[in-house]
Amino acid sequence: MSTSEHSGGTAGEDAIVPDTKDWTWVLERPCADCGLDSGAVGREDVAGMIRANAAAWEGVLAGEPEALRRRPRPEIWSDLEYACHVRDVFRLFHVRLNLMLDQDDPLFANWDQDETAVAERYGEQRPAVVAGELARAAEVLAAAFEGVSDTQWGRTGNRSDGARFTVESFSRYLVHDPVHHLYDVTGERV
Repeated sequence: MSTSEHSGGTAGEDAIVPDTKDWTWVLERPCADCGLDSGAVGREDVAGMIRANAAAWEGVLAGEPEALRRRPRPEIWSDLEYACHVRDVFRLFHVRLNLMLDQDDPLFANWDQDETAVAERYGEQRPAVVAGELARAAEVLAAAFEGVSDTQWGRTGNRSDGARFTVESFSRYLVHDPVHHLYDVTGERV
């Protein structure tokens, strides 16, 4: 996923420099930036972490709209762009979780987060609308993780780049992304 130096853009802005890092390493060691130790996250903690993260984004998005659209540097997403990305990560991970629960060993379609940021004009969206959409997407995903049965946590799915997940490792991988992006915006470590 993205980094604190994540590049993004909207129409008319600087070209996106794609983030090509393989962030699956967060399953093996704590993140030196945001401080989250994803490997230590218990499956029973995932839903609460999703909800808490969404609540924090609601506070961020209550700011002045033009300030939320302003990038700290041209190559770093604005707070609003990060929030749109987190909303879409919640939506995407819900789709992928359902694939893992409903199919045997599915292959996830590739998702270009940078292309999505441009196509969806993240920097032009309305913060209040994004806040509501993010909260709804988080609740749907949190409830879905709460519904995973003991036997389903070992089900598998594969990313197009070859990364393989169980539902459990997938849940821990997921929580890092919104936590890290909240750190990108607030500078507050977990």
